[in-house]
Amino acid sequence: MTLIKSISGIRGTIGGEPGNGLTPVDIVKYTAAYGSWLKSISDNKKVVLGRDARLSGKMVSGLVVSTLQGLGLDVVDLGLSTTPTVEMAVVFESAAGGIILTASHNPAQWNALKLLNAQGEFISDEDGKKILELADKDEFVFADVKKLGSYVQDDTYLDKHIEAILKLPLVKPELIASKNFKIAIDAVNSTGGIAVPKLLKALGVNQITGYYCEPNGNFPHNPEPLPENLGFISSEMANGQFDLGIVVDPDVDRLCFVNEDGGFFGEEYTLVAIADYVVKNTPGNTVSNLSSTRALKDVTEKHGQIYYAAAVGEVNVVTKMKENNAIIGGEGNGGVIYPELHYGRDALVGIALFLTHLAEFGKSVSMLRSKYPNYYISKNKIELTPEIDVDLVLKAIEKKYQKQPINTIDGVKIEFGKEWVHLRKSNTEPIIRIYAESDTQATSEHLGNKIIMDIKEVISTKN
Repeated sequence: MTLIKSISGIRGTIGGEPGNGLTPVDIVKYTAAYGSWLKSISDNKKVVLGRDARLSGKMVSGLVVSTLQGLGLDVVDLGLSTTPTVEMAVVFESAAGGIILTASHNPAQWNALKLLNAQGEFISDEDGKKILELADKDEFVFADVKKLGSYVQDDTYLDKHIEAILKLPLVKPELIASKNFKIAIDAVNSTGGIAVPKLLKALGVNQITGYYCEPNGNFPHNPEPLPENLGFISSEMANGQFDLGIVVDPDVDRLCFVNEDGGFFGEEYTLVAIADYVVKNTPGNTVSNLSSTRALKDVTEKHGQIYYAAAVGEVNVVTKMKENNAIIGGEGNGGVIYPELHYGRDALVGIALFLTHLAEFGKSVSMLRSKYPNYYISKNKIELTPEIDVDLVLKAIEKKYQKQPINTIDGVKIEFGKEWVHLRKSNTEPIIRIYAESDTQATSEHLGNKIIMDIKEVISTKN
């Protein structure tokens, strides 16, 4: 069993012993810590809650609601929702914060408390540490019976989210409708099965085929939207009946596309294509994290703008975007952040912008993809065991390649001309991630494997 406390929230596998998994005891403990932190910084008692369709979602939601009410906080429960919808609802409701119950791309046995501030953005690392300190002290003061918090359900926010998307100047529903797109969807039996068809219909798309769009939490495959997990929709697309395939993760903050021939547009290129459209029409800077393709930098500079790199993690990307007035940013995992709407990864606004871009382009999805430079990222990982000192490993690799340009704001990123390797400890899993990029798949894999061998040598030497 696993319990991870990080900048990405309180994430763990359901069950097991308290402290070693996301058990009811842990859910109450960390919810109480978050609620107590909110009370310490604001008199605002309102908290927005939403969840994806995971099998554990209803159980976790009940515990979170009761704990917040027990602290005297008022809960606005969106029920089955999406991460970006909850983020926007916090602002619409003028709430003190919000909690999203989702483990994002993790498999079904996982769930998480993703914590928001009053701006509907993920809490900072500093605030996260304060919440963990409160949890460690285990000293919570609950309200007496006459001061318990209230509870209301509100299922209107997905419609409000879509309405806000339709009002964006760069989203053109009439143009999209004129193309009569035929679109297939894989929503991994979570809330994207509700949200994506509703958005597409609002954009004027009438020919929609949904696969795994029943929000029952029974994930039919690994929910991370990567090519190796998307064989079914790829094979359906290969039959030639659709113009575009859309895939989202369980909480609808990651987005990838499948070409009309069943090939993959590439989750790294979701942000690249959308940024190309946005920057061309509203010039400005862009941001992605250190593990994302350099194609975004190429596209940004093509339009005469500046690209900036951030540490991995949505909150880090958002911070860097604000520092540099970026008009679009995100992560190479299919996460698109469009501040014109809100500062959060949002697959729904990504779909709307991409479809407008595709409609203006006027040709196939695969032809649109061919417009962009080809880079290949090899994504690898090493499972962590208690005896592995990650900091020592990273320092050793940094020293070995000290003659190369190195960035250490998040792990170690080493540049070799237009090629690079980035190694860092994951925020969401007990692993070291090793990403390498080059202009050929073979070279990127060779580069990644070379660094893996270096890491294993360091580990064996230290042990």
